[in-house]
Amino acid sequence: MAVRVEKSAFHAPSLEELCEVLQDGLKRNFAEVQVSVVDCPDLTQEPFTFAAAGLCGKPRIADVGGVPYLVPLPQTEKIYNLNTVAKDVELPGAFILGAGAASFKAVGVNAELMPNVSTKGDGKPEVNHSYSAKINPATGGCVLEKYGEKYKTCDFALLANLYISEGKPGKVVEVRSSRRTGQSDFVNCMRQTLEKHYGDKAVGMGGTFLIQKGKAKIHVMPEFSPCPLDSDEAVKNWLKFFDMSAPLICQSVFVSRDLGFDLRVEHTHCFSHHGEGGHYHCDTTPDTVEYVGYFLPAEHLYRIDRPEKTHNISFQ
Repeated sequence: MAVRVEKSAFHAPSLEELCEVLQDGLKRNFAEVQVSVVDCPDLTQEPFTFAAAGLCGKPRIADVGGVPYLVPLPQTEKIYNLNTVAKDVELPGAFILGAGAASFKAVGVNAELMPNVSTKGDGKPEVNHSYSAKINPATGGCVLEKYGEKYKTCDFALLANLYISEGKPGKVVEVRSSRRTGQSDFVNCMRQTLEKHYGDKAVGMGGTFLIQKGKAKIHVMPEFSPCPLDSDEAVKNWLKFFDMSAPLICQSVFVSRDLGFDLRVEHTHCFSHHGEGGHYHCDTTPDTVEYVGYFLPAEHLYRIDRPEKTHNISFQ
């Protein structure tokens, strides 16, 4: 089924300029900060184990569906596919990573998704290294699964925020921050810094970061609520929150401001190799936390299947 696709250009500053801007903003929130232009590490290697080696090549961001398809009650017909998204953003065969909702038709229940796929195209098959996190109803604990390997699907449901590129090696912005001194979490500090500096010029960025030391507040969505989720309080009572331990591998997409497309301005999910993962909120150990991330600015935004009605529910 065809969906509406809207396209807009981002302001894409040079990597050197972004380093200066982010360095200045982050040092107001972290005791130690170093932002520089580096060669992207091979993301197919540990600890990342991604489906492509890099973040470079025609970078773009897709905001698919949205929270209005989840609350107050889920619109269960909203199922999408990452291979189709790659075509929708005019980059078949693209590498896609980010944050979204898993296909409940595949998993059997509602779940968080950490999409990480080299989509099929140009005669090559898909490579699906996605993870998902669900709630064990018997214990209330988190169950992290290799979504691509177990469920063998590139489907997702309801919503996703995706960073999309050719997955090539190249230069990226490396961000190192440790010992948080302010109130903003790592991602929001970067996003708010861009918003303050660039004003009406919308900048979108995506990539990955590691929480190398410390712990973080993470939520995992349980089974769909039978009662309408019509307030922030209702959502918080429904979500399951955890204090999860480093190392955590995070996949993040953020934009400095909405372009008038009802965008989710920040969305970050994480997985690990020790059985924990979900939706990242913030670190909970400011004195010891250490971050290192790799990001690129996107050239274009693709808004796919924008809901007709907006919402005022916060999942942050």
